[in-house]
Amino acid sequence: MPYHRLLRVPGVAAQGVLGFLAQLTQQVAPVGTVLVVQQESGSLALAGATAAAFSVGAGMGRPVQGRVMDRRGARPVLAVTALLHVAGLVALVACAVGGWPWWCVVALAWVAGLGLPPISVSMRIEWGRRLPGEGRTAAYSLVYLVQELAMLIGPLAFGLMIAMASASLALGLVAVAAGAGTLAFSRALRVGSAAPPPERGRVFADRRMPVLLAVVLLLGGALGALQVGLPALAIARDAPAATGLLVAALSVGGIAGAAIYGSRSWGSRVQARLVALMLVLGIVLASLVVIEALPVFWAVVLAGGLVFNPALTTSSLLVDEYAPGAQAEAFGWISTAIGMGAAAGSGAAGVVGQHFGASAPFLAASVSALLGAALAGALLRRSPA
Repeated sequence: MPYHRLLRVPGVAAQGVLGFLAQLTQQVAPVGTVLVVQQESGSLALAGATAAAFSVGAGMGRPVQGRVMDRRGARPVLAVTALLHVAGLVALVACAVGGWPWWCVVALAWVAGLGLPPISVSMRIEWGRRLPGEGRTAAYSLVYLVQELAMLIGPLAFGLMIAMASASLALGLVAVAAGAGTLAFSRALRVGSAAPPPERGRVFADRRMPVLLAVVLLLGGALGALQVGLPALAIARDAPAATGLLVAALSVGGIAGAAIYGSRSWGSRVQARLVALMLVLGIVLASLVVIEALPVFWAVVLAGGLVFNPALTTSSLLVDEYAPGAQAEAFGWISTAIGMGAAAGSGAAGVVGQHFGASAPFLAASVSALLGAALAGALLRRSPA
């Protein structure tokens, strides 16, 4: 389904815009809390613990939010999480500025992560129930496109606010804007919204669902390894300023990949597409180990980014098949798997980079993607439970 037809579906355009505003803290919150806590406390260790607590809270919250959404719908969950997320971030800033105990700051970061509103999950559920067949490919691609734009533009706006005021004020303003966007997005779900499925399913009733989660975990591992490898390589090449360009290449590739993948129809099996995408990603990331010239390296990173969001979109399509009636909770587990995989990939990349050089994280990322391709191949062979 072309995007211009998708955007004509009642409510989709407004939900996309409001969903963008609501997701501004997706990338800003972990970065912003590090800046605020380090500036106010002078402790990088506490800042790191705060960011970790936020990520843990988000990973724990997604499946729970999804289960409630499957039973009661998205609107009440969005309203509660918006208030919890904003209150957690604003209170964290106040505690850091006021010099409160470290455990208070860490606990509030966990609360803010726990309340991170499930915007992308809500869009996938809303649009997926209203669009049949291949229309869901465009819908899920648009979900990741909106999310990627928010994660790209949010930090830029945050940086501009810091230059004009302070990190504490900037984080508070972004949090309030995201909370208001979430509440408005919740109200926009009334437009043409579909009723929840009459029968509730179970996430792991189909034996292929855990395999899919493992594939997504490995996809997140590749992403986490890249997030460590890119700045490490830039520093090793005596060009630390290139870090921003390399990370931007990954984001630009993700945006372009989502736009391209959702703009055309695909006749192949969804499982076969996932295998192909993970395999291509693994091969592209492996080539980064031997590339010397930074401009060529940048182009290859962008090519890798082209594959990430299509792989996530394809995984979302399989959720519809493997967890009917429990998609919201299943999408929550997908988000948790991505986060856990990214954390594990970052840790592994740091270790191998320390011992084997600045190119080793890209080999780790490639191995993670290729293992994901092998696991995705099992989805081709396994019959429904």
